[in-house]
Amino acid sequence: MSGFRPFIVGIGGTTRPGSSSEKALRYALALAAAQGADVEMFDGASINLPMYAPESAVRTEGARRLIAALQRAHGVILSTPCYHGSVSGLVKNALDYTEDMGKDAEPYLDGRAVGLIVCGHGWQSTGVVLSAFRSIVHALRGWPTPMGVAINTLVERFDEQGAALGEQSARQMAIMVGQVMEFARLRSLLASMTNQGVAAS
Repeated sequence: MSGFRPFIVGIGGTTRPGSSSEKALRYALALAAAQGADVEMFDGASINLPMYAPESAVRTEGARRLIAALQRAHGVILSTPCYHGSVSGLVKNALDYTEDMGKDAEPYLDGRAVGLIVCGHGWQSTGVVLSAFRSIVHALRGWPTPMGVAINTLVERFDEQGAALGEQSARQMAIMVGQVMEFARLRSLLASMTNQGVAAS
């Protein structure tokens, strides 16, 4: 286990570079990397994909790269702006592509802890969207972390380096990332113990 490096995939942001949800995601992935994870980020430009079409087998290079990363992932961190009471269409469409993982041994986000970040103007929108985000992850068989991060951009901002200015959000972010990492490591340890037991028998 000492050499195990969880692979954490981050998905989020908007088509506007440097959005709050993008900076929040970069901040979270930097925390994961500092804790020994290998990370890959899919920002707004990376997930600006064609509308998911389940009836077509044609996939863009970006869509194939996203799915390949998710299939390898030990954990996932998602970040969305609050749009009209729910997650953005951009983020939701990216998650719709996980339908291509529906027949995998671990379908969709099964077996992966999923950390959630929402950024919005006001506490009402962030609370509603965080709840909706959890429901989406449940539907995809993922394990939403107990700590979800809601950032009220009316009172909190990220600086140009993407550092959280709010002490509470920074603390919540650290807890959420720690939970994603812990789940990934415990699951790897369990798989290793199971394999050793099978080999011994």
